[in-house]
Amino acid sequence: MRTRLKLTRDGDAFIARLAPSQASAMYEALSHLREQDLGDTQLTLLVGAGREAVDGLLERLAGPRTESRDIRLTLAELHMAHSALTAVPTMFLVRGGAFTEEPFHIRLGFYRENFDTLARAMAEAAAQV
Repeated sequence: MRTRLKLTRDGDAFIARLAPSQASAMYEALSHLREQDLGDTQLTLLVGAGREAVDGLLERLAGPRTESRDIRLTLAELHMAHSALTAVPTMFLVRGGAFTEEPFHIRLGFYRENFDTLARAMAEAAAQV
């Protein structure tokens, strides 16, 4: 996965230049949370938004991922994607708090370090804008 993320300002929002793997990771993180039996309160706690907002961002992240593309994101949507990347690994903890890498990789198609790296790149890119 590409370890850098480019953000540019567009008024109150940002234009994110997403590599296919980055868009896919964000999509998979959000869709996994959305597939869980979470109420709006719990989903909002995890990602800062309810089902409707998550579904809207999922629609924009969906689609063919064969080349990099620009996507316009509000700060709230950046937060939503960042939070999903950091929250999803907690869904793969077993008794005693151990993380289960294999089920995570099978379901999401990425390793946890890919999610961690992308989340960090998002925060660093936002700080530089």
